[in-house]
Amino acid sequence: MNKFLILLLLPIMAFSQSPIADFEELVRKKHYQKVEPLLIQYLENTPNDLQVIELLGDVYGHQKQWDHAIDNYKKLVESKPNTANYHYKYGGALGMKALSVSKFTALGLIGDIKGAFLKAAELDATHIDTRWALVELYMQLPGVLGGSRSKSLQYAEELEVLSKVDGYLAKGYIYEYDDEPKLAEKFYKMAIAEGGSLNCFDKLTAFYENEKRPEDAIKNIEQAEAKHKRNALHYQIGKVAAEYNVELEKGEACLNQYIQHYSAKDGVPKAWAYYRLAQIETHQKNKEKALKYIDLAIAELPKIKVFQKQKEAVLKL
Repeated sequence: MNKFLILLLLPIMAFSQSPIADFEELVRKKHYQKVEPLLIQYLENTPNDLQVIELLGDVYGHQKQWDHAIDNYKKLVESKPNTANYHYKYGGALGMKALSVSKFTALGLIGDIKGAFLKAAELDATHIDTRWALVELYMQLPGVLGGSRSKSLQYAEELEVLSKVDGYLAKGYIYEYDDEPKLAEKFYKMAIAEGGSLNCFDKLTAFYENEKRPEDAIKNIEQAEAKHKRNALHYQIGKVAAEYNVELEKGEACLNQYIQHYSAKDGVPKAWAYYRLAQIETHQKNKEKALKYIDLAIAELPKIKVFQKQKEAVLKL
């Protein structure tokens, strides 16, 4: 009899679980507008399904509908106040709203943002994302509103205990934000030595670009490419060369290699590589080649305004 009941219930269980799996798949594929009404309709019949409420909050967040995301995450916090990740998402949505409203309105949100992140950190001593949020929050807030480099460093130390790479990256961020480039570079390099992920290399590359050190940025990207063998890094080298008018021959070679081996997984459309090649040829006063490349870029993505501006510059050569 028990076996019969189990077999009888299996189709019902499968049916009840499959919609959520389908919702998650749509979210994973970034079909946010398609899945949003489905989630809302599902919640009309099961209004207390926390998994679906969270998914809907995520969907709103991806669409930058911060008030709706906040409402959903607040329901989660109220339903399960001891779940760290719910507090983290609630604080994150509040923080994103604060960035999109007036300074006066944002001031009224700071207490709730800080409270949500601190609660998440208290509930889960291993929650890395929350500690990152606190590192950034305490660095970006003015002192009169509770900003504190020492507190930011405190959470960077906590990150280092959990993950040396995250700790080093957080310290690099703090020192870069506080205009201490030597220390920032030191910790970004330590992160690369410890972890060596593309993210680590990207942080150091961005630092070098911010410091107007394009040659160092190119060397760093080359090291990343040697380690990770990603075609997208050829575009990055070409981009830096084109933007800063340095190592143009190397930049041109890398962009041509990027175009030759391009696939959708590389992320940046080929049109942008053509645009960078046009920039390089413009630097070298090669009007004919520059015009060829910018026309290729415009043909692929005709609505990009910067491409049109580049063509105007080429025609003036």
